[in-house]
Amino acid sequence: MAASAAPAVDASSVAADQLKSFIERIERLEEEKAGLASDIKDVYAEAKGTGFDVKALRKIISLRKKDHAERQEEEAILELYMQALGMV
Repeated sequence: MAASAAPAVDASSVAADQLKSFIERIERLEEEKAGLASDIKDVYAEAKGTGFDVKALRKIISLRKKDHAERQEEEAILELYMQALGMV
């Protein structure tokens, strides 16, 4: 499969306008992402301030992103490894 050539870009071309549009959209999304990351940090700080363990909250968030079968498989492997190391 041959690689397609990049569109020619000069200041007066349609490709330049399209490129500028992509860049501006990405920049706007990056700003939104930074704002969301700050909001998430604030929620964790609030949870910590009311006595919740932030490390446990982060783990729960991570686990909830996975489907049930994936979590079960990870837990089974963890249990197996812990048994092999004499930890249970």
